[in-house]
Amino acid sequence: MSNTNLTVDWIGNEALRLAHEKASFIGTINREFDSTFKPGYGNTIRIRVPSRYSTRTGRVMVVQDGVQQSTQLVVATQWGVDMRYNSQEMAQDLVNFQKLHLEPAMAQLVSVLDGACISTAAVQTYNQAGIPGNTISTLIVPGQARGRLNQYLAPKSARRLQLDSMTIAEMSNALASYTNPVSDLTEQYREGFVSRTAMADYYENERVPALTNGANVSSWVSSQVIANGTVTLLVSSTVWTAPNVGQTFTIGSVTSVTQGFRACHPETKQPYQHLQTFVVTAASVLTSTITFQPPIYISGPRQNVVRSSGVAFAPVAGDVTTTSLIVFVGGASNTYSQPLMYYKDAFTFATAPLPLMDDAIRCVVKTYDGISLRVWEGSDIRNDEKLTRIDILWGFAAIRPQWACRLIGATL
Repeated sequence: MSNTNLTVDWIGNEALRLAHEKASFIGTINREFDSTFKPGYGNTIRIRVPSRYSTRTGRVMVVQDGVQQSTQLVVATQWGVDMRYNSQEMAQDLVNFQKLHLEPAMAQLVSVLDGACISTAAVQTYNQAGIPGNTISTLIVPGQARGRLNQYLAPKSARRLQLDSMTIAEMSNALASYTNPVSDLTEQYREGFVSRTAMADYYENERVPALTNGANVSSWVSSQVIANGTVTLLVSSTVWTAPNVGQTFTIGSVTSVTQGFRACHPETKQPYQHLQTFVVTAASVLTSTITFQPPIYISGPRQNVVRSSGVAFAPVAGDVTTTSLIVFVGGASNTYSQPLMYYKDAFTFATAPLPLMDDAIRCVVKTYDGISLRVWEGSDIRNDEKLTRIDILWGFAAIRPQWACRLIGATL
């Protein structure tokens, strides 16, 4: 039986349902800031990050200023997908319309959107687990990634791991042996969901990005004073090729007593066994500089490094002068897949409702669970066609990248 009542409301609702179902990454991260964007109030909000404090020893108060930090979330990117269909196709039943038009259109839109967000998330994540060149075939490397999240105090619920198909294939035996039941039934119907094990939901996602290293994977820091908040290093090398954005590196080594930068517990400041990993956000051959995250803090509540010996740096900003070796993770010019484990609040995705045009008779905005879509229909009388556009205005930000960890394995 045909159904000619192909309403714009039905298209909007169905498009929103498909978006939620197919968004393997976006659907598993924070989407709570969607309602913050109101017409006329701009396209940027500041997401405040909790202050950190130091513990006092003794009876006398040591009053600390609450240093408020924030991350900007900008919702200013408009993407869409456009369709057209004639009167004959409109007379078909809703199921055929969905299969022939709506599903492929939403699959395209969500795939590009999901891929853009997970690619951005990967290159903004500085924690890393695994050995470059070794295939990820057991739960050891995911366990190491879980350990990184624990070390940086990520909550132990709502953790996910996005893996490409080849890595999932290598891990199939391990996943089959240790799969746990899923408490949230909605996760079972999200596209790409594989199983839950080792404190995380595992997803198979072909949008997991790959990253190619630059031609040089080691260099030296030019004699440089390191102060609290340092995010730029001056590199000393006569033959130096700038690294690519997203490459990770360490400074010094665990055997270098004074010049290595070892990670430490965010609260107790006790040293961890690994060097702090940093991620390149920009690099310049012209100025021989690397800009990176996270900022280096050698003292204070936000201290994140200690000496390789495990001893804290002197509590004076500018105390440290280093000429340490910079070592990038992985081989020169090698390409590695970037699977990603994260707690949901490490990243956020937000949309803003697009306006309804005054002269648009068939135009709706549908919002559900942090995703807003606008569906707008018009007709072409000359060609007996109906034109439909589906738009989304979106933004993405890393709120707490320390609550995420990349996995590295075999070379692609």
